[in-house]
Amino acid sequence: MPYNSIDYFNIEELLSDEEKLIMYSVREFVEEEVVPIIAEHFIKGTFPMHLIPKMGDLGLFGITIPHEYGGVGANYTSYGLAMMELERGDSGIRSFASVQNSLVMYPIFKYASEEQKKIWLPKLARGEAVGCFGLTEPDFGSNPGGMLTNAKRTEGGYLINGSKMWITNGTIADIAVVWAKLDGIVHGFLIEKGTKGFTAPEMRGKLSLRASITSELIFQDCEIPKENILNIRGLKGPLSCLTQARYGIAWGAVGAAMGVFDSSLKYAKSRIQFDKPIASYQLVQEKLVWMLNEITKAQLVAYRLGRLKDEDKDKFQQTSLAKRNNVDIALEACRLARDIHGANGILGEYPVMRHSANLESVKTYEGTHDIHTLILGEDITGIAAYQ
Repeated sequence: MPYNSIDYFNIEELLSDEEKLIMYSVREFVEEEVVPIIAEHFIKGTFPMHLIPKMGDLGLFGITIPHEYGGVGANYTSYGLAMMELERGDSGIRSFASVQNSLVMYPIFKYASEEQKKIWLPKLARGEAVGCFGLTEPDFGSNPGGMLTNAKRTEGGYLINGSKMWITNGTIADIAVVWAKLDGIVHGFLIEKGTKGFTAPEMRGKLSLRASITSELIFQDCEIPKENILNIRGLKGPLSCLTQARYGIAWGAVGAAMGVFDSSLKYAKSRIQFDKPIASYQLVQEKLVWMLNEITKAQLVAYRLGRLKDEDKDKFQQTSLAKRNNVDIALEACRLARDIHGANGILGEYPVMRHSANLESVKTYEGTHDIHTLILGEDITGIAAYQ
């Protein structure tokens, strides 16, 4: 392989042949298809649309969805490994796959009717259709229960009014999983592109996740048929989806950290100052060792969480710990990598500033660092500090 992954504790030895195959396949895809073009897309603020069918062909959508619905039928550890390799390329690429897998296909598989599953899941798995997930609103992020988007019953279905914000893939999505209050209780709805009263303008001016499409969703007397409601009531519906997404993020952040470590190690060994490589200096070695140390711990956390999910023994607080820790150390790894690369660290030919900027968004979405702190605090003390 052209890229030798950091694996200091030989975690690869614990993987099955199928898990290794998935990891290697995605790693090769990232090396050949993502790394050569992603810096240009980041600078231009565009998503590489040509990768969508290739990702579908590779099975990167519906990784844990059963074969009967067009999925790969793999386990959660495999899904995590795939997200790790994708984010080593770029958070925008991993975010696209995360949304398709965890926030669109998962709720359709879990909560939609059999008819809707058969309509949407195979197309989403092949990349022939793109999905998005509408929960966050302009005034309600960490408090989704306060959402204002509402649904009212009509003779033939439901009438949706409201808006969503910070929606990955929204502008290009063929199907949106949207959460709205019906009779004061949160429900999920499937809203198709082109539905009257539904628009999804792209948000511009981002300095993070630039190789990703971020949108608003606007609903003005948007009427949908009755069969487009999901079979779930309350916040446990969207929160179950967020737990799936947070799991992928925990792995993805490890990939970003691995990417900047690899770049830093190569740079430190080739950059000559005072007649010797900067890798020979103690301060540079300390930075590299810190990255190695924290990446290894983050890998072990992600691996163990994956195995717990495979055995259906995980709890959402463990996912909070993994997301919180792994994104945090990835951000610090980027800052140390920037030090090692010196002035060159701000150039697009190196991944450092791109990963750093992306991770600032990753730290916020699917639950901020502080929200996960409160989730864990309540779990260990039995006291909710946010009420």
